[in-house]
Amino acid sequence: MREHYDVLVAGAGPAGLAAARAAASRGARVGLLDAQPRAGGQVWRHDVRLPAPRAARHAIDTLRRVELLARHSVVAAESAALRVETPQDSRLLSYGALVLATGARELLLPFPGWTLPGVTGAGGLQALAKQGWPVAGKRVVVAGSGPLLLAAADTLRKHGAQVLGICEQASANAVRSFAWQLRRWPARTWQAAGLRLRLAGVPYRFGSFVREAIGDGTVRGVAIEAPGGVQRVECDLLAVGYGLVPNTELASLLGCALDDADTHPRVQVDALLRTSVADIYAAGEACGIGGLAVARIEGAMAGHMAVGDIASANALLPRRDRARRFGALLARHFALDPRLRTLADDHTLVCRCEDVRLGALAGFGDARTAKLATRCGMGACQGRICGTALAELGRFPRDGERPPVFPARLATLAGLAALPSDDA
Repeated sequence: MREHYDVLVAGAGPAGLAAARAAASRGARVGLLDAQPRAGGQVWRHDVRLPAPRAARHAIDTLRRVELLARHSVVAAESAALRVETPQDSRLLSYGALVLATGARELLLPFPGWTLPGVTGAGGLQALAKQGWPVAGKRVVVAGSGPLLLAAADTLRKHGAQVLGICEQASANAVRSFAWQLRRWPARTWQAAGLRLRLAGVPYRFGSFVREAIGDGTVRGVAIEAPGGVQRVECDLLAVGYGLVPNTELASLLGCALDDADTHPRVQVDALLRTSVADIYAAGEACGIGGLAVARIEGAMAGHMAVGDIASANALLPRRDRARRFGALLARHFALDPRLRTLADDHTLVCRCEDVRLGALAGFGDARTAKLATRCGMGACQGRICGTALAELGRFPRDGERPPVFPARLATLAGLAALPSDDA
């Protein structure tokens, strides 16, 4: 089965919603695809108990003349088309222009005990709570870095969890400096103030990070490195996340150039969000972590560009540039403490899918050789967790992408026009 769209948007988060809306406003046939059953992405994930934010409701409810292709998971890229899998079958979606709004994922770093049941990412536990996973009455420690910790803690409290504390690895001076400079973004200042007010009574500790999760069969406690020394806290759940990294797998598969100046690559775009491949645009976190405002502005820009409306895209440049400066501020003030890269020892599992310990990777100079010898990165997550963590640890960057982008049924793979040869 083959469907053609004037503009196809990959990712139905804030950036994708804005892109689809902008392109559809010019009369284009627009397809908006996402692996999830509802639009909204991670930041606007549907909450089974609580209403969505006003901005999310408006972005979704006012979407007109756009075909929402929910539960469509991208498997491979073909000539000006994407092969996608649905719960029922697979199909080919061809396009005149493509907007990549693939968002970001959490950065998880290994430490002793991080694979115990009850240990999750900070955003991961937030998503689970929204989907109905029972957290009411559970004692939770939230740790890691960045404003996402506050948002996760707020969601968990709303769902009845007892948040014992928030451990921010950045120093008190770094966080105070960040808070002071927020005055240039009044809306963000009010948002941060509202979060802190709702989290009144929850300890917010700076210069603190998780050294070890403790338990037998499930997490029972956590050892926290703090300025005053190591502290042990008993808990039922531990949520740890060290910020976000761009999702660039689909862009890489399509041949789009990546900017690998940082440890974690991002899609390389020009000022108007054109990638190195003709008729493919990228927006939001895939181009570098910038936050919700950046995603919405760049999504609209990319949607305008996809239908040739360069003037409308140009008009948004000043707002985009201002919003992007916030992302740079975030990266500077929440830079990771080097000690976080030394927590895992040779016995620590680094590839959770294939049970590969960090010590097993000693002596390998690249990801491909390590993969062939140990199966590290060959599990269900396709190296998204361990590959990203190993890059952060300075071991080796992830190797190149190949289909399938996500695990797929054999029947779907049989429908691919061609699979690249691989001597592995």
